[in-house]
This record gives sequence, structure tokens and C-alpha cells, in this order.
Amino acid sequence: MPHVIVIGAGITGITTAYGLLEDGHSVTLIERHHYPAMETSYANGGQLSASNAEVWNNWSTILKGLKWMLRPDAPLLVNPMPTLHKYAWFAEFCTNMRHHRKNTVATTRLAIAARERMFDIAMRENIQFDLERRGILHIYHDKKAFLSAERGNELLKQGGLDRHAVTPAEMRVIEPTLTGEYYGGFFTPSDSTGDIHKFTRGLAEACVRRGAILKVNTAVTEIGNGTDGPVVKLVDAETQQPLEELRADAVILCAGVGSRSLAATVGDRVNIYPVKGYSITVNLPDDGSRSAAPMVSLLDDAAKIVTSRLGVDRFRVAGTAEFNGFNRDIRADRIAPLVRWVRRLFPGVNTSSVIQWAGLRPMTPNMMPRVGRGTRPGVYYNTGHGHLGWTLSAATATMLVAMLREDLSRVAVAGFKPVEARSAN
Repeated sequence: MPHVIVIGAGITGITTAYGLLEDGHSVTLIERHHYPAMETSYANGGQLSASNAEVWNNWSTILKGLKWMLRPDAPLLVNPMPTLHKYAWFAEFCTNMRHHRKNTVATTRLAIAARERMFDIAMRENIQFDLERRGILHIYHDKKAFLSAERGNELLKQGGLDRHAVTPAEMRVIEPTLTGEYYGGFFTPSDSTGDIHKFTRGLAEACVRRGAILKVNTAVTEIGNGTDGPVVKLVDAETQQPLEELRADAVILCAGVGSRSLAATVGDRVNIYPVKGYSITVNLPDDGSRSAAPMVSLLDDAAKIVTSRLGVDRFRVAGTAEFNGFNRDIRADRIAPLVRWVRRLFPGVNTSSVIQWAGLRPMTPNMMPRVGRGTRPGVYYNTGHGHLGWTLSAATATMLVAMLREDLSRVAVAGFKPVEARSAN
């Protein structure tokens, strides 16, 4: 039985591990935190959103970033302090504008493929994660924004998505709690929402039941090249004391924003930048708040804010993109706009109990996940999903598992003997 090491136990690593176990592999999961799903998979916006698949590579994004640069509460914020990585990333982002149409269509198709796979896994493993299959409503305050969205909608439709325009009156039928004045919206009935943390933790438990070895509080310092496959050097994540070296037939990097530095140890360039996003989870303590909070997921295009209803008594509101390096600080001036937005659009919601969170999205310059082989034999990547890790991970995991199966079958025909899950010592 081939042994595969998966680095990272967030949504991408866990879905990859599950697919490998289904395919008959022996799996070791490496996670530097004490539990799975404690980084970007902890408290994101909750949307499983093929309707949000349009990539950001266009001049509109650049112009908005420049316009908002001096506003601390701006939806898109760039720290102007120069770093080589940041500005090289932006340069590559600009060169990928010519692929905007192709990448948007491809991402849409990937999101649609991921949807049913995730639902199937949740049903098979009986994972309860506050799933709401009520669709996602995108709201627009003016004609210019609506027409821009209409152009983007054509690309989503090319990718196979059913997303249609709705009038302000229809918007209020879809979500009766919505207040304010709007020019129009777009509704995607097939989209859904759920709690990424609950799903990932539930799937991690399923992986362990199926035989996976989960090593927590464990960090990877280097991926070496052994005589019969990759060798991963492990240390205690807190003390940095050496633990062991593990051999495997293959190593898959699903390490989010940590993938770039790990890839460098095997000579690969994985250009991922940590783009910080914020969320608040509004506890709904009374009947009035529960009635006033929307059940249908929303995306306010002007504010770049998304929402998800997580069960009866929680309301998740998330947004903003902050280019500020590996900074995980929760800034009050970035949280305040999320709270104000709730009070403005849903004044009946009690915002006295709000849980704040910030996480780093692993974004590539072309906004496409890195899924495939590394330059060194036995090293693979499933990372760089940006703001769509929750939406795309089930599909990219399936792609990676199929690729690995093909590669290991080719090696087996050549007479290679798989490695057992053992240390190198």
C-alpha cells in the first residue's frame, strides 16, 4: 500500500487525505497546530460559491486598490511598504489579466464539480456543518456596478453556472430581511453555505477512522530526497526540537500560505502571497435577532462583504483583502466596517456579542490553485486556492489523487516497491 504524506490539515489537506484513503493509500497527515482547521479553515465567509469564481485579474481591481490605499477601512488595502515578494506578485498578477476570461470559466467549472463531491462526502460520513442550500444573492447599489457584474456573469454562464438577474422586488422575496435601496442583483440558486471548521474537523475524524495517522503540533522543516522516495523532516512546532524523519512514496503540500517556503526546500517556486481577510461571527441571542438575520447568503459587491447563516443562532459576516505580509493581527479599523454593515442592513440584529477573526488566504498571482507535480519526483502540490479553498477543495483533491494514482501505477509497472509508513531511522 503506497504511503503518502499530506502536509497541512486545513480544508485542502483534509479533502486530499480523504481522497487518498478512498483510493487505497496509507496516509500520514502533518499539522503544526494542536487541531486541524485552525488557520484559514477556521472562520471564513462560509460560502460555497461558484458565483464568486470570477478571478480578480483586471484593471478594476488595480484602480480600486490605488483609490483605497489611504483608507484604513477600505475593502481592499495594500501596505505600501515595499517588499520584493509583494511587488513581484503584483507584477505577475498584472501579466495574468490577459487570462481573465479563461481562468474565470475554468474556476467556475471547477467549483461546480466540487459541489456535489462535497455534499456526497458529508452525507457518507454524516458530517453536520450547518449546511444551507438556499443559494447566494449578489446585491448591487447602482447601475454601473450591476452592468459590470452582468459582463462577468456571461463568463460564469460559459462555465455552466445558472446565475440570473433579479429586480429589487425579487431580491426581497428571496431574502425578506434585506433593507436598503438597490439597483438589482444576481441570484445563484445552486450555491450554498456552511461552517468550514465543522466540516473540516468532521472530515479529519473520518480520515482517522479510515486509518490515517494525524500528527499534530508537528512542523515540517525540509523535504529531502531519499533513496526510495521523499523524506520529510519533522520538528515539534512549539519547541522546534527534532522529532523524526518520515519516508513516503509521495508528499503533497497543502500547507496554505506556508507552501511557498516549503516548496523552496525542493527547488520549486510556488508564488503564494498571504492575503488577509477578516470575519465576525455575530451570536444571535434572542428571537428578534434570529428573525432579523438573513437565511440566504449575500454578497454586497460595493462593500466586498459576504454573509452566511450558520445554524439558528450564528451569523457570519466576512470581507476585505489586506496585502500586509504574514500579519495576523486583528485590527479594530478593519472589523468596524463589518459590524457597521450589519447594523445598517439588518438593524434588528443584536451586535453586542461578536467574535472577531482574521486569516491569511493563500493566493497565487493568476488566482488559480496550484494542483500538480513538483519538479522533484514524489512531490506534489494542492495549494494556493485563495478565497475559494472552501469552494474548490473537493474538486482539486480529486484531480490530485487521480494524478498520483497514474504516477504510482507507472512506477509499480517498473517494479518499484511501495514504502511503508515508517521513520527514516
